[in-house]
Amino acid sequence: MAKPLRDVIGPDLRVLFVGINPGLMSYERGHHFARPGNRFWPALHQAGWTPRLMSPNEDGELPKLGIGITNVVDRPTRGAADLSDDELRVGAAALARLVERIQPRSVAVVGLGAYRVGFGTPDAVVGPQPDPIGGRPAWVLPNPSGLNAHYQLPDLVREFAALRAAHA
Repeated sequence: MAKPLRDVIGPDLRVLFVGINPGLMSYERGHHFARPGNRFWPALHQAGWTPRLMSPNEDGELPKLGIGITNVVDRPTRGAADLSDDELRVGAAALARLVERIQPRSVAVVGLGAYRVGFGTPDAVVGPQPDPIGGRPAWVLPNPSGLNAHYQLPDLVREFAALRAAHA
């Protein structure tokens, strides 16, 4: 069965960024982090992962830069709160299988709450994680949604840059 929003993957990825699930706008547009106000693309660029600010329509270009994108859960929703704990756990297991297959250097889950539920780590914090995903080093980054008021763009950039520095 085809995914409602395709994985952006390729060989020799430095990092596989993992969103929680596609929002309705991302699903409709066919591109990851496509909702206006989502800060993924500015954070990615300002942290030095991309040479310029890219748009969601260019997500297919990311593997050339060693970057991939997928989601924990494939089902599009209005918001991550519409997902069940079971969906997050099943999605986490599927993610581990994908990571085992494609072997990125690291995996960065973009959403602390989804990571805590999906991977059964209620005390996880943003940053590197003690347990790998699919045998690869795991990180958790804050959710870049404009609805996440706990992290402003400079905070996101700092966290995205810390991940990048660990892979320099």
